[in-house]
Amino acid sequence: MGNFPIKILAFSGSLRRDSYNKQLVDIASEGARKAGAEVTIIELRDYPMPFYDGDLQEHEGFPEGAGKFRQLMVEHHGFLIASPEYNMSMTAALKNAIDWASRAASGEAARIAFKGKVAALMTTSTGYFGGIRGLSHLRLVLESCGTMVLPEQIAVPKASGAFSLEGRLSDGKQHDTVEKLGANVAILLKKLHS
Repeated sequence: MGNFPIKILAFSGSLRRDSYNKQLVDIASEGARKAGAEVTIIELRDYPMPFYDGDLQEHEGFPEGAGKFRQLMVEHHGFLIASPEYNMSMTAALKNAIDWASRAASGEAARIAFKGKVAALMTTSTGYFGGIRGLSHLRLVLESCGTMVLPEQIAVPKASGAFSLEGRLSDGKQHDTVEKLGANVAILLKKLHS
């Protein structure tokens, strides 16, 4: 399995087109690529889905956006997730996407999209805490679904001044730390799949 292609799905919990958290995901993704992983970057807004409803799933199956998002998660070995902090938690869009992805599809077990996967978490916000308070909820949800979440996580405060026009973090050490977080997911996955 030496040439086993490590596949990482990267996305932000924000629906904003110009999200600072998307920029953070882009940086971490570059680190994962440098470490040899194949990275697919998506935007949640491209997978519209209603709020999870068990009756809807039972009678109509997975809505198209939810089914496509879930399938992407199933097909990847790990995740790079940046989530802005909304009222000291993750975004409703991200929680809803996780809820849909955790459900069993025909002939598959529940949470198959999460079990045995590896994730790294990061956040940025315009405030002084950088969104860190919301990551504890996200970590708890992912771990309860069977995902191994790296202990290190990153919060970048004062996002409005933290990024250059080219999408890099102005603080070079901080930029390198975010890249390293992405690389660490790829490195761990290589070890797990070798």
